[in-house]
Amino acid sequence: MEQQFISKLSTNAFSLEKGSVNAKSPSNIALIKYWGKKKNQIPTNSSISYTLTNSYTETELKFSPKTSEEFDVEVYLEGELKESFTPKIITFFERITAYIPFLKHYKFEVHTHNSFPHSSGIASSASGMSAMALCLVQIENILGANLTEDELLQKASFLARLGSGSACRSVYKGLVEWGENNFIEGSSDLYGTKFPDNEIHEVFKTFHDTILLIHEGQKSVSSTVGHNLMNGHPYAEQRFIEANDNLKTLIPILKNGDVKAFGELVEHEALTLHAMMMMSNPAFILMKPNTVAALEKLWEFRRETGKQLYFTLDAGANVHLLYPAIDAEAIEVFIENELKKFCQNGNYIEDKVTF
Repeated sequence: MEQQFISKLSTNAFSLEKGSVNAKSPSNIALIKYWGKKKNQIPTNSSISYTLTNSYTETELKFSPKTSEEFDVEVYLEGELKESFTPKIITFFERITAYIPFLKHYKFEVHTHNSFPHSSGIASSASGMSAMALCLVQIENILGANLTEDELLQKASFLARLGSGSACRSVYKGLVEWGENNFIEGSSDLYGTKFPDNEIHEVFKTFHDTILLIHEGQKSVSSTVGHNLMNGHPYAEQRFIEANDNLKTLIPILKNGDVKAFGELVEHEALTLHAMMMMSNPAFILMKPNTVAALEKLWEFRRETGKQLYFTLDAGANVHLLYPAIDAEAIEVFIENELKKFCQNGNYIEDKVTF
């Protein structure tokens, strides 16, 4: 299957003078988590995520011809040169050279901007790598690849995965699945697949995602290290089975609009992710005391009001609050009055899903 993404461009097509392309790509929040991966960024289980609206990365990729045989790239974040980012881009380029053959023919400048604080617990690698992949396939088309829009997006998803696994889901809007299984048509380990909008109840298309920034610093363990801890984990195989089963369970819920069943399943997934980290060797606790305090306050609010407020967590301390638009007014008052105090510097981000 990888063969379909090998570029058909010939080297004599790389005569383009300097230029630039732009892409904007949102972050995403997984509902069914993938935790653990095989060689070449292949997931150990299927996952599905919401694509967000206001949390995004904008990237301008400038290119100019060069003659050296080495990769040549500079990365600027918010206008500031970030030499520490270059090795990750070089690793990404090394992985995708077979599919983007012009990488050594040009010098690249990456100018990138996040709409959210870096290291805030929002998946900047997902939005950043998907924006980068979208820029590269645009250049490929400029050079004469003639990819259709569907082909361009699928190849961008394929490339983004090789930079950051979850980035393959950020290429598309809505709900996006990643990981081959026998119950979602078109599912693949190699790229994300947009879940059909007509299979999703309208209530799930109005969801808000308010992100409580409990801890805005760097995580104590990188996602790469965390994924690797699943190798030899005593409960890993059962977790992979459970995740796929949970995704299969979620599909009819998405269609019938059962928000309670949705929320309970998504919360279970989030807590399972953190439980797996706590049972790793070495073990990690990425929640902070205020993470737990916020979750307890949320549960209390839900019991007392019946409002449809649920949460999910990424591999960090921050909390993603998920709720439908119908309950948004009351929930946002609750966030401001009761949950804001658990956030570092009182900061939280109001976002919503995009379809």
